[in-house]
Amino acid sequence: QVRLVESGGGLVQAGGSLRLSCAASGSIFSTRAMDWYRQAPGKQRDLVAAITRGGRTNYADSVKGRFTISRDNAKNAAYLQMNSLKPEDTAVYYCKFEVQLNTGATYYYWGQGTQVTVSS
Repeated sequence: QVRLVESGGGLVQAGGSLRLSCAASGSIFSTRAMDWYRQAPGKQRDLVAAITRGGRTNYADSVKGRFTISRDNAKNAAYLQMNSLKPEDTAVYYCKFEVQLNTGATYYYWGQGTQVTVSS
């Protein structure tokens, strides 16, 4: 029904930048909340940033001032601009969207994950 495709991960040196993208496709009526999570090896998956349909944002303390979440409602897409990256930002990053389908039902969907590796 709905598929989320992520892109933009990779290997970067400490202090560098990356921009992640996540686009949804399928039987979508509208996208509501859009979130980015990350999971480092051996750790739980944690919320990094969130944005409402109206553009209100929320960030984990560890990324405030360095990461910026944004969205394009017309494209059903979300972005995560990551600046001043640190080795501790190394993780698999996942997007999660709250999607209202054409049927009227609302579900949460996850992307497949994209690896971000920051070298020191």
